Amino acid sequence: MSKINKVVLAYSGGLDTSVIIPWLIENYNCEVIAMIADLGQDDDLRVIKAKALKSGASKAYVEDLKSEFVEHYIFPMLKAGAVYEGRYLLGTSVARPLIAKRQIEIAEREKADAVAHGATGKGNDQVRFELTYKALNPKIKIIAPWREWKIKGREDAIEYAKQHGIPVPATKKRPYSSDQNLWHISFEGGILEDPDKEPPEDMFVMTVSPEKAAHKPTYLEINFVKGIPCSVNGKQLNGEQLIKELNRIGGLNAIGRVDMVENRLVGIKSRGVYETPGGTILQIAHQALESITLDRETMHYQELVSHKYAAIIYNGQWFTPLKKALDAFVDSTQKAVTGTVRLKLYKGNCSVVGRKAPKSLYQPALATFESEEIYNQKDAEGFINLYGLPLKVQAIVEGGK
Repeated sequence: MSKINKVVLAYSGGLDTSVIIPWLIENYNCEVIAMIADLGQDDDLRVIKAKALKSGASKAYVEDLKSEFVEHYIFPMLKAGAVYEGRYLLGTSVARPLIAKRQIEIAEREKADAVAHGATGKGNDQVRFELTYKALNPKIKIIAPWREWKIKGREDAIEYAKQHGIPVPATKKRPYSSDQNLWHISFEGGILEDPDKEPPEDMFVMTVSPEKAAHKPTYLEINFVKGIPCSVNGKQLNGEQLIKELNRIGGLNAIGRVDMVENRLVGIKSRGVYETPGGTILQIAHQALESITLDRETMHYQELVSHKYAAIIYNGQWFTPLKKALDAFVDSTQKAVTGTVRLKLYKGNCSVVGRKAPKSLYQPALATFESEEIYNQKDAEGFINLYGLPLKVQAIVEGGK
């Protein structure tokens, strides 16, 4: 082991980070400072702080990052329309660069010479944490215990925790790896490692099942200003309040459950189950508003940007020049994305039933099938002749006619 005097650990109080504090002390003979990020999870952070100190940490910071998380991470992601592999709304992915950024800030304040995380050597989070560390402080040392220790899996980690008197939320009967924040909750491991097994109903936290959802649809309106949601049903809310309210409404209507097998950056296929009720509603509503406020070419190119933006977040490239450049493009597209979307929620389905905007490009006078004076249908003939000219020439050449 290289000489480390002080390390700042991204600490959640879960299984992995619970055993890392004593392991770091035993193996590096160093001071450990725990950094606990408050991202809106349902945990009692006072209990987690006390647990970190009891486990051997010399200090434990509890950092309220909820506002920064929403304004500078979630909303830029929402404006970009970023969804990984068509389904994953990136709740864990987008939180990691913020946690790592605050770690670096505390490490510099504490004059620590290293940072550590609890991500496994098989997952994506190790990349997300470490690319952020490198971008913000290229000289700091990085410790990734899962790539060093002899613990081979979660059951070994549970056993290690028991030997050191550390209570952990995971058990051998319920060994899920779970990550929760204001945007979502994720589940991996245990029975979920068999992609042919249905997730048990008692696993879900934020949503009811469609069978138990209300038997009548719920209607709601969301207002956006330049791509950012600002009110629900006419009530002005800040970002944190708005997401919480949509999580509540969406959860009651079984909105936002995703069960998927995704492609990890390291090359492994992984099954993840996610609950993102408010995020699902916002993504659908935002896309609907863009459909009437973006011109065709910009909208189609935005789809390409959305795909790349999602990959950037998933792959831990938040603090990169490309991401910064894409933000500039996205912000320019959102200038006209102001308006209201009306949605219908019913037993797991979220449907757009209305959309309006002051700068809507949808013109009923043009779209109508009734007679109108703006669009001369005879003009279409010349357009088709020119548009189809390459095909006509190709056919003549190939057919020799």
